[in-house]
Amino acid sequence: MGKITTKDGTEIFYKDWGSGQPIVFHHGWPLSSDDWDNQMLYFLALGYRVIAHDRRGHGRSTQTDHGNDMDTYAADVAELVAALDLRDAIHIGHSTGGGEVTRYVARHGKGRVAKAVLISAIPPLMLKTPGNPGGTPIEVFDGYRSALAANRAQFYLDVASGPFYGFNRPGAKIYEGLIRNWWRQGMMGGTKAHYDCIKVFSETDLTEDLKMIDVPTLVMHSEDDQVVPFADSAPLAVKLLKAGTLKVYKDLPHGMFASHPDIINPDIVAFLKA
Repeated sequence: MGKITTKDGTEIFYKDWGSGQPIVFHHGWPLSSDDWDNQMLYFLALGYRVIAHDRRGHGRSTQTDHGNDMDTYAADVAELVAALDLRDAIHIGHSTGGGEVTRYVARHGKGRVAKAVLISAIPPLMLKTPGNPGGTPIEVFDGYRSALAANRAQFYLDVASGPFYGFNRPGAKIYEGLIRNWWRQGMMGGTKAHYDCIKVFSETDLTEDLKMIDVPTLVMHSEDDQVVPFADSAPLAVKLLKAGTLKVYKDLPHGMFASHPDIINPDIVAFLKA
């Protein structure tokens, strides 16, 4: 484990274990690299070098009041990749982290990236606009902001115990540990950065970034995702990619890699070995 200091003085915390071909994991909002615990151990055991960082304002990185935008997130990744001299890397991102992977690979990854995986990811664009009529209305994200500002701790508990893992679905098996770990990670980060990041994950248009990516990219998404709706994300994203593959699940939740690693991990391995 270590930290790098970016050009603007922000400290980025990261984990770096093992050797072999590197896999870089990019977490979702408002979490941390700890969300990848299962995958870090799983892929380490398969002989990969596994790296995961806490995005600025999240986890153990600096609780920034500036630079909370997708361009800076991607630039931070580029600085980390350069510091660790990662080449032939695989980048795997969940939700907001999938947006981060998309922008990083498109703008900074040339010559360093072998493959990419987007899980329950935000691209191309979440927000409903005249050009994206199937998107989520701005009022939903305004509600996120209001709830976070009013009582962040309760808001995070509501998200973790409800739509994120599908625990609000009839008959769902509820894992209390997942809920507590989600809440723990969220409360580690900075409230200003988390507030700003709502705009980042909802309003960042990654359409042109997707078009620029030429490495094989796996897009994994569930039709029952209650956070990033399926119809306005994965099917649109894969059409924009030069070498995209779509893997669709029926009843898994937004946080499916954490709730169902027994399904998701082997599917990632199959893609990496293809």
